[in-house]
Formats: sequence, C-alpha cells, structure tokens
Amino acid sequence: MEKVAVDLGDRSYPIHIGSGILSGIGGYLPTGDVYILTNPLVDRLYGGAVRDGIEREGGVAHSIIVPDGETSKDFAHLQQVYDDLAANGAQRKTPLVALGGGVIGDLGGFAAATFMRGIPFVQIPTTLLSQVDSSVGGKTAINHPLGKNLIGAFYQPKFVFIDIKTLGTLPRDEYVSGLAEVLKYGIALDGGLFELLEKNRNEILEKQPGQLVTIIKKSVQIKADIVRQDEREAGLRSVLNFGHTIGHAVERLVGYGRIKHGDAVAKGMAFSAGLSVKMGLISGDDRDRIIGLLTSYGFDLSIPPFNARDYRQALVVDKKSDGATINFVLIEGIGRFRLKNISVLDILDFIEQ
Repeated sequence: MEKVAVDLGDRSYPIHIGSGILSGIGGYLPTGDVYILTNPLVDRLYGGAVRDGIEREGGVAHSIIVPDGETSKDFAHLQQVYDDLAANGAQRKTPLVALGGGVIGDLGGFAAATFMRGIPFVQIPTTLLSQVDSSVGGKTAINHPLGKNLIGAFYQPKFVFIDIKTLGTLPRDEYVSGLAEVLKYGIALDGGLFELLEKNRNEILEKQPGQLVTIIKKSVQIKADIVRQDEREAGLRSVLNFGHTIGHAVERLVGYGRIKHGDAVAKGMAFSAGLSVKMGLISGDDRDRIIGLLTSYGFDLSIPPFNARDYRQALVVDKKSDGATINFVLIEGIGRFRLKNISVLDILDFIEQ
C-alpha cells in the first residue's frame, strides 16, 4: 500500500492507495456505529465489502443510499442524510464514510461538516475523478440552481482510502473524464507528469495497474502539497481551478449532469491554452502540444455555441469572479501556470472568436 500525507498540523491525514484494500477498511475506523453514504450502483458493487470490513473489526455498519448523479448534490438529499443520521442516533464521534464518486464525497463531506457542528468524515473514492481530485483537500459542497458548489465548507477527512480496483468497473467514459484532472496537474503544475501522460497514453487508457498507482499517487502528492500551502484557496490553491472557469460555465449552460465534468474541464483547459497564446505567455508549439495531449485522450475541445450574454451570466456567478473580472489560470509553459485577473469581457471576446 502506498501512502501520501496531507500536512495540515493537527488536522493532517493520510491518503492510502492500494489494490484490493476495501475489505481492510475496518482496521482504520473506530468500533461502534459507522454510517456509509453511497448510491445504489456503488452499494451493489462495493458496499458489501466495506460493511463486511467494518463489522469484521467489531463495528456496526449503517447505509444511507441516495440516487446516482449530480442531482443528488442538493438541499433535498442533504436533508435526507441529516434525517437518517438523526433518526438512527448518530453521535458527534460517529464516522460518516463517503463511498462513491465526487457527488457522494461532496454531499457527505458537507453533511459531516454541519451535522452536530462536525462529525468524523472518511473518503473512499471509487472514480478516478474523485480519487485524484475531489476526495483530497476538504472542499465540500452542494449545488444551488444558480451555480455549482455555491454552498459548502472546508472540512478535512480523517483519511482517504483509494482502492484502484474500483476503477475496473468504471465505464470508459467516466474513467476518461477523470483523466482530465490528471492532465490538469501535468499541464499546469508538473512537466514530468505531462511527459509521462504523453509517453504512456495507451497503458493509462487500458487501466494498467502500475500506471494507475503512479498517476494517482503523483496527482494526490501535487494536490496535497498545494493544500498544505493554501488550504482555503486564498491564493495558490486557485491553480487547481485550471480549466474549471470555462468548464463550470459550460456545465451550467448545458445542464448539470448532461456533460461530464472532465469533458467540460478539458474544454476549459484548451480555452486557457489558447488565451495564454493570445496574451503572449506560451508559444503556439506549447499550445499545440497541450491540445494534442487532450485530444489524444479522446476529448472534444469545442466550446458549445451559446451566446455571449449566456456565457456572461454563467461566468459572473463563478466564485472567482467579482462581477467584472475573474482570477483566471493561464499557462506560462508546460507544467507552469500564472494566475491573472482577466476582464469578463475579454474572456467573452475570446469565446466568440
């Protein structure tokens, strides 16, 4: 088993990465009641192994099941989690385990942060997207009709448990969507990872276990180091939004759940690379190399043809916007980024080109 530490002083925690490790989860949890938040599909695939692992070590496992998909990240399903915890006598020391992808992790984390003003929280991410991104760093949220992740809290888990075997049942389109976040780290933060992604594309797309452990461990190391330096996104952590400003706008305009998050972020990364060329930060050759990597993993990089007014409305509700400008992540070279406040109007002009 590989281990990566997230160093946050007295709130530090480990990320465990291995293959076939779900049944050992009980050894990392206290005895007594444990609540598992998941969806029906993940519960059928992996809920039994997690419950057995908990009960083997003397724990009592309870399941809270919400529907699959982004629509579960709302007030109604948050209320369901609260109701189940309260009705069954959960206490302040009762752990809530999020077993699933980013929706489950975000919903579970926000519920854990706010129920009884905070109960222990554990992440067991089962998608690549959640393993390399959303399960690490403590950002939790639910969606609001006017924007994605508008209501949330920073709340760190006690630990993260990543079993790469869960990726074996992940549909190819979901897996490729998750790779967008790995590509994000390579393009904006680590030229060595970028080169690895170029060189080993076939093995990575085929889910070769050695490559999976390598790219997941490298991704969480990068994110853990950024979270250590800037836990609450006061500055540096904003780089993790590379591709997300345009990506979130596309998701909002197309409709949450109608386009995969990674597909939207890939569009945003390609857009940022193009804007970086226009601003004289990178060469056309670097942009072409970035675009080539994204397209080689199967991403459609076209921007949906909504009008400028629609895009403006989607951009001004972005958490990084003050209404007139956005703190935007640009590229200075392969593996190097720059944060810059850019006019919303300038972004709209580039969208229309």
